[in-house]
Amino acid sequence: MSRRVPAGCPCGLPAPYRDCCGRFHRGEGAASTAELLMRSRFAAFSVGDEAYLLRTWHPATRPARAGLDRKVRWVRLEVLETARGTVLHTDGTVRFRAHYVDRGREGAMEEHSRFVRLDGRWVYEGALEPAGL
Repeated sequence: MSRRVPAGCPCGLPAPYRDCCGRFHRGEGAASTAELLMRSRFAAFSVGDEAYLLRTWHPATRPARAGLDRKVRWVRLEVLETARGTVLHTDGTVRFRAHYVDRGREGAMEEHSRFVRLDGRWVYEGALEPAGL
């Protein structure tokens, strides 16, 4: 399932991995907000948990494989903006910046992601198109 189990949670919240996103990865609960799902998905990229990524991807947009690159290390997440996506909503968005190290070079990628509730659980639907495209 994973390549390593970190002590602190890669998602950036101040809790040990096992008590934070690790419990979602193990199937011992589900993220209650779109932001928590985003954070748990980042943590899944960080620990190499492809099964969790696919499980939390909307079936209509889910690829056959998550395409994890073992040479890329996801090291830090910044949540830049959230809209809707609380326990009261059925959809929401999260804009984030994910920092990584790829073959010794630092980098970052940004995405504005859409999340929806499916059968009562938050799932990742996909990236929103940048404005003007």
